[in-house]
Amino acid sequence: MQLLIYNTLKRKKEVFEALNAPHVGMYVCGPTVYGDAHLGHARSAVTFDLVFRHLQHMGYKVRYVRNITDVGHLENDADEGEDKIGKKARLEQLEPMEVVKYFTDRYEQNMDALNCKHPSIEPTASGHIIDQIEMVKTIFENGYAYESEGSVYFDVEKYNKDYKYGKLSGRKVEELLENTRELAGQDEKKNSFDFALWKKADERHIMRWPSPWSDGFPGWHMECSAMGKKYLGETFDIHGGGMDLLFPHHESEIAQSNAAQGKDAVRYWMHNNMITVNGQKMGKSLNNFITLEEFFTGNHESLQQAYSPMTIRFFLLQAHYRSTLDFSNEALQAAEKGMTKLFTAYSTIDKLSASATSSTDVNKYRDLCYQAINDDFNSPILISHLFDLVKIINQVNDKKTSLTAEDISFVKQIFNDFLIDVLGMKSEISTDNSQLVDYLMNTILEIRQNAKANKDWATADKIRDDLIKLNIQIKDTKDGADWSFK
Repeated sequence: MQLLIYNTLKRKKEVFEALNAPHVGMYVCGPTVYGDAHLGHARSAVTFDLVFRHLQHMGYKVRYVRNITDVGHLENDADEGEDKIGKKARLEQLEPMEVVKYFTDRYEQNMDALNCKHPSIEPTASGHIIDQIEMVKTIFENGYAYESEGSVYFDVEKYNKDYKYGKLSGRKVEELLENTRELAGQDEKKNSFDFALWKKADERHIMRWPSPWSDGFPGWHMECSAMGKKYLGETFDIHGGGMDLLFPHHESEIAQSNAAQGKDAVRYWMHNNMITVNGQKMGKSLNNFITLEEFFTGNHESLQQAYSPMTIRFFLLQAHYRSTLDFSNEALQAAEKGMTKLFTAYSTIDKLSASATSSTDVNKYRDLCYQAINDDFNSPILISHLFDLVKIINQVNDKKTSLTAEDISFVKQIFNDFLIDVLGMKSEISTDNSQLVDYLMNTILEIRQNAKANKDWATADKIRDDLIKLNIQIKDTKDGADWSFK
C-alpha cells in the first residue's frame, strides 16, 4: 500500500516517495532547553515518533535528526530580547550549559517515559557554530544578506524577487511591506520582517563566538538549515515540527536553504497541530501549560489525578496529528479507560481457547489497519479498528464466537504490529504483587470509608472483621484508615 503524507507546502496529501529508498532522511525541530517539557512538546515528539516507527515498520532505514536548541533563540521572534537560555542562566546564577544539561536530561527522561524512540542524531546548535557561520557566509556572498552594526540579516525583499517568500505560510511580502513601511529606520534592519542570520552580542549575552562580523551568536532559524544539510544532505525527505513553527521559523529555513544552495532542502513538510486549553493554545508564553512531570505526579491545580506516561501517549494518539486537541481531565480519563481496555484484551489473547473453525472473519483487519496508518498516519482510525478486534476477543473469551488457533495468532500479530510497534504503546500493568496488594487495600478502605460516611455500620464492621481473619489490621485515625499485617 502507498503511504500518503499531507505536505504543508503543497497543502494536500501526496504519495510518499523516498529520495534515496530504502533510506529516508527526517529532520524534526526539538526543544529549546530552558524549562521542563509540557504537553505541547509531547505532542510533537509522539507525532514524529509515530512517523519514525511506521517508516521503520515499512522497512525504511530512517535517519531521524532532532535538534536541541541551546543558543540563539531570543525572547521575541523579531530578534529582540535576551537569549532564552542565557536569561535563565543569569537569573539562576548558573553557567548556560548547566541550564542546558539539566533541562536536556529532563526532556530525555520524559521522552523515555512516553516510549519515544531516540533519534538517530540529536545535534545541538552550540555544537555547530562553524557550520552556521559558513552557511551565513554563503548566503551573504550570494547577495541575500546584509551586515548592519555587526549583525547579519536576511534580505527578505531581495530574496522575494528571485524566489517566493511565504510559500509555506501563505504570507505575501507585499502585504508585509505595507504593514511595516512606517517602521523603517527605527532599528538596524532594512525591514522589520528581515530576520537575523547572525547577531552581535550585547552586554547581556553570556554566550558568544567570534565571526567575520562580530562576537555574537547565530540566529535561531540558522541552526536547522545548517544541521539539516550537514546530516541529511542538501535535499532530504521530511521536515517536521509544530504548527507554531510554520512561521517564521520554517518559512525562514526554506528561504535560507534556497539562498544558500539555489533549491529547496525539504520535499515533505509535516506539522502537528496544537494542544489547547479551553480553546487557547497551550504554551510557555501564555503561562497556561502543564509540564509532563506535573501530569505524571498529578501535582497541578488543573489536574484531578496523576496520569501515567502511556495514558498521555494514548490521549495524543487518539486525535489525528493535524487536528487541534483540547486538554481536559475528562478526555484524559477516557483515554486511560480506553488504553486499559485495549491492554486487557491484548493480555486475554493468550488465554483464548481455539476452535476447529472461525465464526468471525478477522482477515480484513490487517488491511484496515494499514489503510488507516498509511492515510497520513491516521492513528484514531487505526485505534478504532483495534477496538473492533477487542470486541471479537471478548466474544471469543465469553464463548459467544470462535476463532481457530491460526486466527488467534493472526489477531495477536495485528496487536503486536500496530499497538506495540507502530503506535508505540506498552503495558503499564505491574507485575509487582506488593503494588497490587496496596492498590486492592486502598480500594477496600475506600469502600469501608464510604460505608461509614453513609452510616452503614454493618458493612464497615464486616469489612474490618473479614480482614482480621486474613491477619490484616485496620487502624482508624483522624486522617483516615491505615492497614498493616498482624
